[in-house]
Amino acid sequence: MINSSRHPQPTALTVHQTSRVLEITFDDGRTFRIPFELMRVYSPSAEVQGHGPGQEVLQTGKRNVGIDAIEPVGHYAVQPRFSDGHDSGIFTWELLYRLGAEQAEHWARYEQRLKEAGVERDLPMPAKGGGSCGHH
Repeated sequence: MINSSRHPQPTALTVHQTSRVLEITFDDGRTFRIPFELMRVYSPSAEVQGHGPGQEVLQTGKRNVGIDAIEPVGHYAVQPRFSDGHDSGIFTWELLYRLGAEQAEHWARYEQRLKEAGVERDLPMPAKGGGSCGHH
């Protein structure tokens, strides 16, 4: 019997390098194939999310990002190391479930943010270390 007060737990997790998706099956019977790009642009790390609402850093140029490694974090999350060096995002089962279940909404929101910022999805990210405005 599944206790509805807890979040579904994963029963299988596969990293598909060629198709660049994380396949994850939960104990409620649902299986999601979450593109690495979607995970990368919605990474829960401070580097991506900023330190409060409106502080998010729009991620671009991640269509071909890979996952080089994925480490378990306790019994509640995984921490992927993306091929672009980003490795500070800890993805809880709840977040992965939400990314999988609401994939269309997440893509739409991402595309809307790109449009509002006037940037292309495949625009390379600015190099780290530089100021965001370029003027000092």
